[in-house]
Amino acid sequence: MPVETVAIIGAGMAGLAAALAFARRGIASDIFEQAPALTEVGAGLQLSPNATGILARLGVLDELEKAWTEPERIELVSGTTLRPLSHMPAGAFARHRWGAPYGVLHRSTLQRALLNAVETNPLCRLHLGSRIKDTDPRALAIQAGREPHLVIGADGVWSKTRARVSNAPVPNFSGNIAWRFAIPDVAAPSFLKKDAVTAFLGPSSHLVSYPLKETGGFNIVAIASGMNPGETWEAETTYSQRRMLLRQFLRWNRAIIAMLEEAVQPIFWPLYEVSAGRWQNGRDMVLIGDAAHAMMPFAAQGAAMAIEDAFALAAKVAGPLPLVRALSEFETERGARIARVRARGAFNRFAYHARGPLRFGRDVVLSLRPPQSLAADFDWLYGYSIPD
Repeated sequence: MPVETVAIIGAGMAGLAAALAFARRGIASDIFEQAPALTEVGAGLQLSPNATGILARLGVLDELEKAWTEPERIELVSGTTLRPLSHMPAGAFARHRWGAPYGVLHRSTLQRALLNAVETNPLCRLHLGSRIKDTDPRALAIQAGREPHLVIGADGVWSKTRARVSNAPVPNFSGNIAWRFAIPDVAAPSFLKKDAVTAFLGPSSHLVSYPLKETGGFNIVAIASGMNPGETWEAETTYSQRRMLLRQFLRWNRAIIAMLEEAVQPIFWPLYEVSAGRWQNGRDMVLIGDAAHAMMPFAAQGAAMAIEDAFALAAKVAGPLPLVRALSEFETERGARIARVRARGAFNRFAYHARGPLRFGRDVVLSLRPPQSLAADFDWLYGYSIPD
């Protein structure tokens, strides 16, 4: 029996993208979100070509391009000396090499574009303020007025939908904290580049900066070890926590330390990841995005993987295979892709946080890499395309 309707639990990036991907194939969706309104949350976001190419096919890229910035390059810089180590071209180069742009934007910009597209699509129905206690299709039918053929758990790292999938992934605190804050243009130090995504690499920690056109300043993310504040995506920073952050950057360049000391209202986000596990129940339920594979941000691919999941799932389910087999193939194919992205993130973590002689060797190797050679390392990631 062909799938005609799906129920999506969660109206984040994964859920909204899934609704659009299914609508593109003529499949209706009910999206259930427990929040009474989709408010602007989070900070900056990097969208690489493997994600933006899909967003173009979903019809939302034009709206994003009006608000975002396309950096000319992605730079790696020493956090202790501020000396450039290497860079990879982006901008027009990314569009030519990988067939889609590389953009940086506020998370709310992407959320708003996806939401606008969902609200104007007759095949998508958004149910706000819907706290789902039972994700069984028959229970969801009572709220939606129609029974879904497939239930999609897009409800994040603390997914409740996972409870209905045997041997599902389990969330774990990674031991790392992402410290986020913004700096207006007028207060930005000179080493922050308005035309680049810059990763400053230092001992046991790293810091990423990029411009946000929407806010007229820079998004800063400093990642270091820290304590677990519990199940939250953001928590206000106390005095003792700020001191803990500064201790992590004690051996960094004094200009960066000063920037951290002067940060206004920094927020710290505990970084969770989920273990390996099943993503689908072999029948009528599947997990996507962070619910299935929340990962560390060292490859800047969390949002991109959620968007890829949404598009790939719709392609499988709308194809000629029976639903059970479609879900199995989706899990196998996406699992292999996610494993490779995780491995790249683990490598980046090792390289970014290197200490002592390893850090010296890293800097030498990076300084010898031509930009085109560095870009070639990302062809498998940024050039990835899911067939229609």
